[in-house]
Amino acid sequence: MKLKNVPAFRRFRRKSGSRPRNEVRASGRNLKLEIEYNGRNYCGWQVQPNTKKKSIQGVIEKALGKILGEKVKLIVSGRTDAGVHALAQVANFHTRSKIPLDKLKLGMNGFLPQDIKISGMKEESSDFHSRFSSKAKIYRYTILNRAYSSPLMKDIVFFYPHYLDLRLMRRESRVLLGRHNFRSFQASLGKERNPVKTIKRLVITKNKDMIYIDIEADGFLYNMVRNIVGTLIEIGRGRFAEGSLKKILRLKDRRLAGQTVPASGLCLLKVRY
Repeated sequence: MKLKNVPAFRRFRRKSGSRPRNEVRASGRNLKLEIEYNGRNYCGWQVQPNTKKKSIQGVIEKALGKILGEKVKLIVSGRTDAGVHALAQVANFHTRSKIPLDKLKLGMNGFLPQDIKISGMKEESSDFHSRFSSKAKIYRYTILNRAYSSPLMKDIVFFYPHYLDLRLMRRESRVLLGRHNFRSFQASLGKERNPVKTIKRLVITKNKDMIYIDIEADGFLYNMVRNIVGTLIEIGRGRFAEGSLKKILRLKDRRLAGQTVPASGLCLLKVRY
């Protein structure tokens, strides 16, 4: 009996004992990193070819390469933009190195600059994937709400000197909870095909001069958090009428929402698995 399409069949055969390319890449230990960083001096997480600024990914991969003596490609839970910070970003990579985790973490933090540090390291199963295994992410946006700015905190907060009606902001924000199409809060440059996300929690709190807006969701569109916060600020300032947030969400038009607030106030707090 003759096989049909023999050329195609041969194309997928491999020599005995060899491995497919993706199998080679995934061999060895699968290590999970928790990373804390200040994003001020970086173009964002991802390596960018046409910028003078370094990327967080590039700096960490370079440090790993020096220690492990092999090329490393990090898989991240989600890319952060230029100027955005992280308390516990998660990434993983595969390595054949047998260096103990405590020594690897110590060596990494010795090589890394002061604004990027490895806060945790753990060996995971081979199928763990920082992005696809995640269940939710929690972002916090911090607003310094007083009459004068802070020289010490200027890189990690958004200074806003005007009065904000937090009770109104909280009441309006409830319409965002649940599963919705968030295209109204997606930046025009966003390439996400599916704008439907589920916001599980949105909490607005204040401690003295600091306002915190915590948002937990199963995923985020490009600039989604910063656009939501910008819209809530317009509501709290009295520039958007009550009920406007519900209308903005329903009409799916970015032009109706508030301005994108600066990246300095945004921090990735946690990735849930």
